[in-house]
Amino acid sequence: MKILAFGASTSSTSINRQLAGYAASLVEGAEVTNLDLRQFDLPMYSSDEEEQNGIPAAAKSFKDMIINHDAVVVSLAEHNGSYSAAFKNLYDWTSRIDPEVWAGKPMLLLSTSPGGRGAASVMEAAKEKFPRMGADLKATFSLPAFYDNFVEGKITDPALADQLEQAVKSLTAN
Repeated sequence: MKILAFGASTSSTSINRQLAGYAASLVEGAEVTNLDLRQFDLPMYSSDEEEQNGIPAAAKSFKDMIINHDAVVVSLAEHNGSYSAAFKNLYDWTSRIDPEVWAGKPMLLLSTSPGGRGAASVMEAAKEKFPRMGADLKATFSLPAFYDNFVEGKITDPALADQLEQAVKSLTAN
């Protein structure tokens, strides 16, 4: 199984990228591509920009990456209760290529934050929207208090670790 894993943030120390990579690594035998959103340099989406210059190559590259993987693990950063601007922009551009952004791929949807809600607001928005945009949403998992619960590259709370393991199993179940 080829898994595309990324955190929906452009932070060089993204806790969401760490969580997505960790979750994908739990899929036994998987070939994981850990994506860094900083590699996608895009103008802000506008219909004027699209009309004048077309769809940027970076958006096409992102869509190709989704298509060329068997599953997607994404962990959402929450900025003021919503998607990060960089992710939303990439998502908007990609939807102009194909409204089925996620191409019917099985998805494990994650979120985390330093706070106790674990980016719950953005998770709720994505749970509603992503399936309408082509995600085969298999499971969700939100990790609260990242810095307390994710130490030395793994989840330290046994109950939370078990919840993530069950979510990962759902990703690969038929």
